[in-house]
Amino acid sequence: MKEIVRFVATGAYSGYFPIVAGTIGTIPAWFVAWFFLADPVVLIIVTILTIAISVWAAGGAESFLGHDAKKIVIDEWAGMFVSLLFLPHRLDIYIAAFLFFRFYDVIKPYPAGKAESLPGGWGITFDDVFAGIYANLTCQLGLVVLRQLHWLGF
Repeated sequence: MKEIVRFVATGAYSGYFPIVAGTIGTIPAWFVAWFFLADPVVLIIVTILTIAISVWAAGGAESFLGHDAKKIVIDEWAGMFVSLLFLPHRLDIYIAAFLFFRFYDVIKPYPAGKAESLPGGWGITFDDVFAGIYANLTCQLGLVVLRQLHWLGF
């Protein structure tokens, strides 16, 4: 069971990349979303399941990898999927969502930083869920601004 938890928590071992493990660990999630989760309903279901799995796996891996260890990246998967919810399936938007997610995951604006103090897998997962929410809202706002500029003739 420990090896299953390790496999899941490290995002199929992508968290073992020696530098910028969080960013590298997010890339497989981005590809999964781009190639397999184009249907919004499927993305919603997978996002909810990934959050639940992340709480479980990150909490389990914490006992042998440490609290919010760099190798644990399933939380990045959950946050990445959240950042893509209700956005158009377009490459430019998906790239922007990835970049904003990584930005917010690094700076951890309130309440993301506060969420880290939740116990076990909850804290490991929910700072990234909040980063995903911020990334999503930033992309949604960007789309509104771009539509308005287009409507105004820019």
